[in-house]
Amino acid sequence: MIHDRKPGAARRGGRPGIALAVIAACQLMVVLDATIVNIALPHIQNALEFSTTDLTWVVSAYTLTFGGLLLLGGRAGDILGRRRVFMSGILLFTLASLLGGFAQEPWQLLAARVLQGVGGAIASPTSLALITTTFPEGPERNRAFGVFAAVSAGGGAIGLLAGGMLTEWLDWRWVLFVNVPIGLLIAVLTPMYINESERHSGRFDIAGAVTSTAGMASLVYGFIRAAEEGWRDGLTIASFTAAVVLLVAFALIESRAREPITPLRMFTDRNRAGTYVIMLSLAAAMFGMFFYIVLFVQNVLGYTPIEAGLAFLPVTVVIALGAGLSQRFLPVFGPKPFMLAGSALAATGLAWQTLISSDSSYVTGILGPMLVFGFGMGLNFVTLTLTAVSGVAQHEAGAASGLLNATQQVGGSVGLALLTTVFGTASRDEAEKQVPAFLAEGTAEQKAEFARTQQLPAPWGHEVLAQGISTAFVPAAAMAVLAVATAWFVIRVRKSDLEALSGTAGPGMG
Repeated sequence: MIHDRKPGAARRGGRPGIALAVIAACQLMVVLDATIVNIALPHIQNALEFSTTDLTWVVSAYTLTFGGLLLLGGRAGDILGRRRVFMSGILLFTLASLLGGFAQEPWQLLAARVLQGVGGAIASPTSLALITTTFPEGPERNRAFGVFAAVSAGGGAIGLLAGGMLTEWLDWRWVLFVNVPIGLLIAVLTPMYINESERHSGRFDIAGAVTSTAGMASLVYGFIRAAEEGWRDGLTIASFTAAVVLLVAFALIESRAREPITPLRMFTDRNRAGTYVIMLSLAAAMFGMFFYIVLFVQNVLGYTPIEAGLAFLPVTVVIALGAGLSQRFLPVFGPKPFMLAGSALAATGLAWQTLISSDSSYVTGILGPMLVFGFGMGLNFVTLTLTAVSGVAQHEAGAASGLLNATQQVGGSVGLALLTTVFGTASRDEAEKQVPAFLAEGTAEQKAEFARTQQLPAPWGHEVLAQGISTAFVPAAAMAVLAVATAWFVIRVRKSDLEALSGTAGPGMG
């Protein structure tokens, strides 16, 4: 009978398949949103008149807030009830997607992306935790974790294809609008099929979450401002100063908090600290690679959005191959060889991409380096996740793996901003070289358009973009080299240390 239901019980319980579909749909939507917008970036740039450097905020506004508030979102689910918090995150994400789709000005889209990041940070860690609430321990829960992990791994590829189809067949705004019906359906089905979790006592480390997120945002803004206005600009200096002050304040808050959002003791273990450095370095390079290659294939090679999405599919395939290979042979060789090989391959692929020019084709200049890079990343993903929770008490495994995911998102944002600084300087220098040739050879119509937009048309503009991108991959390769050095000199974990981890960590959150 309905009135005999336990508080927080699902109205139509006993349907674990539907419950898992709801949880997986949430994770797919959150993960997919990190890539679905990427394919639409050139169209967003033209529609809302973003500069190339400011366009990076369309990516970073989401990843910064998502990564910065990820651990706080997980804590909120434990304290307030996971189903309640899960639904709140989904509804906020849905509303933000609707607002972003209607954006008429750059600031409106960026504000919506920030709200999406907050909603994703609330919903994503809670969706993972809901699996433990909904499924009993054993084979059933392990299968659910497997579905969750598969969705997390495949979401990026689905996002690239979906973004291409929606942008080409409808409009770039539909990469945001598509979340609205999905989010509303999830919100309706959640109380019907998912039980509420037991609440736990605890405190919210709001000060830690705010200072860390604001500090990283200031750091990213400083890099992007430097790309446009130079390192001596007053606002550039003020941004870096604010970043230092906020991040120092964050460290002090976390060292004194009774229940810190980021337990600093996680960094005292050399293997775990090294794992975080490797993830941060590789994510920093990976976010930049996807951002700039999307611009190159559409703006220089002239690919349609769908063709651009298909161009990235081989990368997701080799990532999956690398991940499967490492998962199979980790018990045999231990994690260090995979970290070394994976990071070295990533560095090789990025170094290869420094050779990109306006004459590069997809096959000769794009596909080869992306495949090498992608296979290296695949070797690292499972390896880094398991090493991050090696030696951690089971009740802290969630915090350790959650911190790895936060490192990936925040590192990607900071890395993209750093690459954008290099891109801005290199493309500005190249533009100065190309302008005289354009003024001598361009048509009157092209010159009038240039006077209005200050954007060089093809082929001169292609030279500028290609030079900026190839130069930006130099620091990207350096970041991957840092990952290689960290794997070689810092990581000491042995294969025996991973034997107790079967089923401990669960899948990553993104």
